[in-house]
Amino acid sequence: MLWMPPTAWFSVNAFFVPDGDGRRLRNWYINFEHPTRRTEAGFDTLDLTRWEWKVEDEYAVEAARGEVLAMLAELPGAFAQAQRWSSWRWEPAWPTPCLPQGATAAEKVAPEGG
Repeated sequence: MLWMPPTAWFSVNAFFVPDGDGRRLRNWYINFEHPTRRTEAGFDTLDLTRWEWKVEDEYAVEAARGEVLAMLAELPGAFAQAQRWSSWRWEPAWPTPCLPQGATAAEKVAPEGG
């Protein structure tokens, strides 16, 4: 499961493992990244998880860290729904996502302004 709050500088991943006839939560993973932007091709973001933080993003990432720590303490949002998400399954009848006609992946993944 991947949860990307629209204006947050992070995403939350839940990893599940088989457990009998179902699944159980193995672990959470928090990824620090630019807020997700909708494009014609889907969604764009930029991963900030590195050994060194970009200076211009330092304050936003610090705020995101505090937000994530508060979420872990309160267990709202995706964290509160962990058990519910463990039973989620992809519906085989759903169509495979694809880029719009004529779009190329390279056009859609360039950083904003870059």
